[in-house]
Amino acid sequence: MTAMLTTGTLDTLYMVVIASLLSIIGGVPLGIILLVTSKGYFWDSPKFYSVLGAVVNASRSVPFIILMVAIIPITKFLVGTSIGTTAAIVPLTVSTIPFLSRLVETSLRTVPYGLIEAAQSMGTPPSKIITKVLLPEAMPELIQNFTLMVIVIIGCSAMACI
Repeated sequence: MTAMLTTGTLDTLYMVVIASLLSIIGGVPLGIILLVTSKGYFWDSPKFYSVLGAVVNASRSVPFIILMVAIIPITKFLVGTSIGTTAAIVPLTVSTIPFLSRLVETSLRTVPYGLIEAAQSMGTPPSKIITKVLLPEAMPELIQNFTLMVIVIIGCSAMACI
């Protein structure tokens, strides 16, 4: 009994840690892209923002269990199998990236625009504004959102292992 509990705990920990890291690697840049292409920011592109936003929203609206079944061929191609803990990481990551990207975008929007304008007035390039102003100022909210993402991944990992 203890061996089964230990194995299950380690499997869950493995899935959650890897899926969380991959989701952060994919979700944070996507959230930044959503922000900087929205109206009033560095690369104001309403059409691009609308299309990308629609894709993110559509991806977020797909229930996890349906997504998991729908991407079985992709999972099998990437991992070599469609069952097991390693295979479960693919749908966990794919479902969490759009979720996290919206959370990141929302967190970055909480940074007062005056800070961005101040950095721009000093000639700071957009890449430095993102890394030295936006991300540090939004870090408390981002950490809360990363915690929420891990909770969502833990919940979905229970479905992934059934």
